[in-house]
Amino acid sequence: MFEAEILTLAQSVLDACRARGWHVATAESCTGGLVAGALTALGGSSDVVERGFVTYSNEAKSELLGVAPETIAAHGAVSAEAAAAMAQGALARAPVDLTISVTGVAGPGGGSVAKPVGLVIFGLARRNGPCRTERHVFDGDRSVMRQGALQMALELLAAEARS
Repeated sequence: MFEAEILTLAQSVLDACRARGWHVATAESCTGGLVAGALTALGGSSDVVERGFVTYSNEAKSELLGVAPETIAAHGAVSAEAAAAMAQGALARAPVDLTISVTGVAGPGGGSVAKPVGLVIFGLARRNGPCRTERHVFDGDRSVMRQGALQMALELLAAEARS
């Protein structure tokens, strides 16, 4: 189901988290659960992966992750503010040490000059640590963009778990 490169990255996330005794949760919008899916495609992932939130709608972001509707109204669902709130919401709602959120404009429509198709914003939150966001724009169609976002999410998780 997942390419070898993605599974290798997922294994590196699991290994780094396992070495620290960390548990992980995902909060995904445009990737629709791909990050959690890649992590759980590997045997033994249950000792690291605690849960995944697929919050595609704005209502789901608010109901499941506690993202304030005012945050979405003021900044949009695809924003650093929403990505940070998603990551922090997952951290607050799961007994985990590390979370990643993914929100973006997958296309083919829905883009703008400020938020083009292919824009993805990631949030990373660590228990008793900072929350940070990263913005990336991926070229290509919806499938290519989602694969790029999946790869980047795994790379960010692995780097954070090794830091």
